[in-house]
Amino acid sequence: MSTRPPVAEWRWIESFAKQFAVNGVHPGMECIVLSETASRADLVETSLLALESLGAKPMEVVMRTPANPGPVAIRSTGTTLALNGLKTAINALSSVPLVIDCTVEGMLHAKELGSILSSGTSILMVSLEHPEVYERMVHDPVMAERVRAAHALMDQSTVMRAVSEAGTDVSVQLAGAFTAGSTGVVSGPGSIAHWPGGLVLAFPASGTVNGTVVLAPGDINLTFKHYVTEPITLHIEQDYVTAIEGDGYQAELMRSYLAAFDADAYATSHVGFGMNSAARWDFLELYDRSDINGTEARAFAGNFLFSTGANENAQRFTAGHFDLPMRNHSVFLDDHQVVDKGVLVGVAAGKDV
Repeated sequence: MSTRPPVAEWRWIESFAKQFAVNGVHPGMECIVLSETASRADLVETSLLALESLGAKPMEVVMRTPANPGPVAIRSTGTTLALNGLKTAINALSSVPLVIDCTVEGMLHAKELGSILSSGTSILMVSLEHPEVYERMVHDPVMAERVRAAHALMDQSTVMRAVSEAGTDVSVQLAGAFTAGSTGVVSGPGSIAHWPGGLVLAFPASGTVNGTVVLAPGDINLTFKHYVTEPITLHIEQDYVTAIEGDGYQAELMRSYLAAFDADAYATSHVGFGMNSAARWDFLELYDRSDINGTEARAFAGNFLFSTGANENAQRFTAGHFDLPMRNHSVFLDDHQVVDKGVLVGVAAGKDV
């Protein structure tokens, strides 16, 4: 008998049950809640109870969180290392139609992801946020339709370009890119989604990203979980950040942190734009750092998201990672504008192109 004290609250169970139901959970369905020893107990227990409340048959796979080999703390990577390539665990996860992923960093960039998805198993990542966040992130079918339309437009486009008055001007050639539109709902067998959803993004092919990205005050560095206070300029050539310019300590922090990893930590991971009107830019000031992973910041409507680090589409795997949601950018997919100075427009706003 488990001696684990109850940590879930009914209002959280209700929120999770509604989201799981939209993801196809039904009575009698076998599911696995994947966690690790460092996972949030409240998210794990809430997920299990929500599944049971729907009549599903949940099981747990709990992995040991591996030691960090250093030399720095690893945060905001989207790459759990807890599975460690263990075939028994991979086989277990591949035996059910749906896995609820409550690992600390998530399966999005994990090396084991392809093997699990290829079995037909779908994965819903529950981001490492305080459960209260999920009370606000209810499923929005209108948002989901806008995400699907914007994702379809990205798939038809050849170039994604982002510009800003602060100085950003970066282009991404979309040929060979892996693209996705996350709505918080899996799209069928062998798919992955993350909750909160509301993000359209591309994992570019190798050698397709060039230009300049300028972080302005108020933009967010999610690895450090802080708002930028002075301009930081990233110069990008053939995917790789070749220089980080800025006089303040925050630019120095970025230089110092990236220098702890291999060369691929400087490469482009993914680029995209947020579409979730329920997500807030200002939420970061309202939670302790240990209570959030920052998926809300990745999804807030109208942000331009530029990320460095792992990109399995370009065959790059690295532990170094920056997710950088930025405000006041304009984003174009070929000649179609989807964001105008931080405001969704065109197909992203539900209008025909």
